Amino acid sequence: MRLIDVRHLGRERVICCSQVAGVLIDPGPSSCLPTLLEALGDERPRALLLTHIHLDHAGATGSLVQRWPDVEVYVHERGAPHLIDPTRLLESARRLYGEDMDRLWGEFLPVPEASLRVLRGEETIVEDEFEVAYTPGHASHHVSYLHEGTAFVGDTGGVRITPHTVTVPPTPPPDIDVEAWLGSVQRIRAWSPERLVMTHFGAAEDAQAQLEAVDRRLDEFAARARDNDADTFVADLKRELETTVGPELTPAYIQAAPPDQLYSGLDRYWRKHGDQASREAPSRVS
Repeated sequence: MRLIDVRHLGRERVICCSQVAGVLIDPGPSSCLPTLLEALGDERPRALLLTHIHLDHAGATGSLVQRWPDVEVYVHERGAPHLIDPTRLLESARRLYGEDMDRLWGEFLPVPEASLRVLRGEETIVEDEFEVAYTPGHASHHVSYLHEGTAFVGDTGGVRITPHTVTVPPTPPPDIDVEAWLGSVQRIRAWSPERLVMTHFGAAEDAQAQLEAVDRRLDEFAARARDNDADTFVADLKRELETTVGPELTPAYIQAAPPDQLYSGLDRYWRKHGDQASREAPSRVS
């Protein structure tokens, strides 16, 4: 296994692309494509596996298929239509990122339908080498992959810049679902993985401890967003990061999981699901 730091906006340890058995998992945005291609050299990937279609994970997919037209792209069925026609995806992202959209992510080329291999979860793919689990919560189209004891969990495993143990659940809008996310953590735990690989950033050998951390922190952040305004939420998180990981790594955490977006996603969650969530899971988000 190889973790390729695609150096988003020139910063280390924000986004990584995983290369395992000749397969790329989450190639990152096309703004980082030159770095990824330089790392690959003459290697052509066997397949592209997407945990989900957010631009920081999947933005370079269409560009890579343009370069290698016969490469297969695996993606959940909810995400597949937005790779074929990314109009709505890009409109939604532009509302979030505004004028920074192109600088952050670069172009997002469509993927030909013939290149897609559509997933629902519970499949075994790429010559039976990878198991697939449907793991929504961060996104309704999120899946995770298991390969020889290593679970590639995208954003479901949180943002953690190893070897630090500080974990931040990335909760941007529009479709954060805390209960679904907690269920997805349980689904990954059932694999009993030896390690987790998180796109932001790296491999954690303490897989079960990391899943417990995501579980705990997701509850904690949801409660913070429910009980505080945006300014307090953002200031508290920045202060926590500066105290725990220090000034050197705090910018990478913030770049991978912008605090204002974390609040926005959880605020939307509470406005949409709050009453039902409180009735169904009072001991989980309290």
